[in-house]
Amino acid sequence: MPQAPGGALWKKLNSACDGNDVVVIAVAAVIFLGCAMSPPALMDDVDSVNATIARNMLTSGDWVTGRLNGVLYVDKAPLNYWLMAGSYAVFGVHDWAARIPLALAAIALCWVTACFGRWAFSARAGLYAGLGLASCAGLFLFTRVRIPDVALTLAVTVALWGLARALEDDEPHPRRWALVLGAGLGLGVLLKGMIGLAVPLGAGLLYMLATRQLFSIGPWKRLHVPWALGVFLLIAAPWHILALLRNPPYFDFTMTSGPGQYRGFFWRYFINEHLLRYLNLRFPRDYNTVPLTQFWLSQWLWMFPWSAFFPAAARLSFKPAGSPERYGCWRCAGRRSCSYSFLSRAVRNITRCPAIRRSPC
Repeated sequence: MPQAPGGALWKKLNSACDGNDVVVIAVAAVIFLGCAMSPPALMDDVDSVNATIARNMLTSGDWVTGRLNGVLYVDKAPLNYWLMAGSYAVFGVHDWAARIPLALAAIALCWVTACFGRWAFSARAGLYAGLGLASCAGLFLFTRVRIPDVALTLAVTVALWGLARALEDDEPHPRRWALVLGAGLGLGVLLKGMIGLAVPLGAGLLYMLATRQLFSIGPWKRLHVPWALGVFLLIAAPWHILALLRNPPYFDFTMTSGPGQYRGFFWRYFINEHLLRYLNLRFPRDYNTVPLTQFWLSQWLWMFPWSAFFPAAARLSFKPAGSPERYGCWRCAGRRSCSYSFLSRAVRNITRCPAIRRSPC
């Protein structure tokens, strides 16, 4: 009997998803979409700034250069604004419409974490990982503030999953996963700048070093670096080039920052917002840091209530599904927040630990 149109695609999708995925997506949707329209409304400072820039992009038709109260705002990458502006276009300009993209990103993050866990351990481990992430306090709290960190966590997780799958010896389609890696890196950069590139690449290189793959030719061949790089540039490069051309001067490497200074997109975005902020020399200094000890102690709060089980979980043995390297990459993905904590110790980026939720198999 001839197969119905689209039957092959449906069969592939059905084989890629199981009942556990549906459970994870449904629970996450109830939590995050159900609370997207609830208080608090958009608050002062970061919420109102991001929502206003997105609205101005929609009304002005300029999707390259953000504006706030008529002033050029080229400090941040644009994907966060694009997603909000797209939501405004569909649902109208409302505070809850600004939260819809973040809620969808949280749902997708829970699902990807479940898939990652199923690949690394088992179906049950993936289910527990997805549900644990969906029900922890930290992820929920960070969807109540309109910043792109949850979406960035999704992009970083996707990039690391693509890296892990591409490096598998028995993976039949490493090039496809290399494309996934490149897409995750590109989206991460468009969400929050170079940190979306530094965190997954740093974690990936450490993982390859720990598994003695960094200096071998075979793993680099499986990564299909030209393909991954091509997808990354295709996603991330166009906006950076357009923003540079539309906001001269083009290249200013001044290493001082002060009030009333404008030196074009390149200086504002790469020098002031990235380099000088990392060196704690950026103006204005409208960001906060915490001591490293407080940073790590706060992880217990963000993972509540499941952090109460960490002491007991540490005594369990964990059996990876397939090669032992899968478990190593799972741990590397869960620890990718480490590298960022040492980079800046920024308070707003302490939710990047979805894959650390391990379950016994």
